[in-house]
Amino acid sequence: MAELDSMIGAVLGTRSLEHAHSAAVRSRSLGEPYDSRRVELFGRLMAALMAWEPRWRPDHDTRGKKFENLAFVDAYFSNFIEGTEFEIQEAVGIVFENRIPRARSEDAHDILGTYRIAADPRAMGVSQSDPEGGFETFIDTIRRHHGALMGGRPDKRPGEFKTEVNRAGMTVFVEPGLVRGTLRQGFGLLRSLPHPFRRAVMMMFILSEVHPFDDGNGRLARVMMNAELVSGDQRRIFIPTSYREDYLLALRALSRQREPEPLIKMLDHAQEFSAAIDFRDLQKGVEVLRRANAFERDTGARLRMPPRGRAG
Repeated sequence: MAELDSMIGAVLGTRSLEHAHSAAVRSRSLGEPYDSRRVELFGRLMAALMAWEPRWRPDHDTRGKKFENLAFVDAYFSNFIEGTEFEIQEAVGIVFENRIPRARSEDAHDILGTYRIAADPRAMGVSQSDPEGGFETFIDTIRRHHGALMGGRPDKRPGEFKTEVNRAGMTVFVEPGLVRGTLRQGFGLLRSLPHPFRRAVMMMFILSEVHPFDDGNGRLARVMMNAELVSGDQRRIFIPTSYREDYLLALRALSRQREPEPLIKMLDHAQEFSAAIDFRDLQKGVEVLRRANAFERDTGARLRMPPRGRAG
């Protein structure tokens, strides 16, 4: 009972840190508690990433038409995953011709907000591994990006951390009071990872698993994932509609079964698919996507790898 009293006192901050027997308790006593189960998942993913040999899929186009076209495809699919569904030509009109449908203004601004970040060389050219940055810079970045992503939905409190627990199906995400501490723990692991692909996978999972905002967390996670790749001159990843279930199942495999390998393999395959398509001409790129079943909503449709030699 005396030992239990000491531990409770450490958690409440009424006893000295010498009684704090775990990193989670010490963190709580310092005023920044974290979700220890999530941090354990981050550690599992980090170990698996260090054992994984990433492929180099270089992409040095960090501005210009090809960069913008790929950013558009990224934004289109990232929103489709979340239920913001437009036909591809409708989305082209929204982004490149400013044709906002009156009946779906908020949905249109979701795509526009995502595109404006994904197509911004400055936003996408910064890695969170930059030694001049730090945790507070990371927090400022995700809040700023979230504000831009959700700017068309003021009811979602753009740029503000959640104040209530959020969930998706059976998954309950990190409690509001544990958001900053859990993000800090994940950020420390991310900074130590070599290679943009490893950091990209870790970044995406951290933000997906913490779910720090009321809404828009998946889009934010994928934007920040691709910032790690673009800043490292690597091909960005997008998740085609027909690959959505693979993406979600891989996330659940780590979140619920503590198995990181499916997530790494799934994102590696998605990057390989992205790197196989030439987006210098948007309409030609879209046609390749059609032939590859990228737009299929039928869960039985499988994503087909485009023929080799067409990337650019």
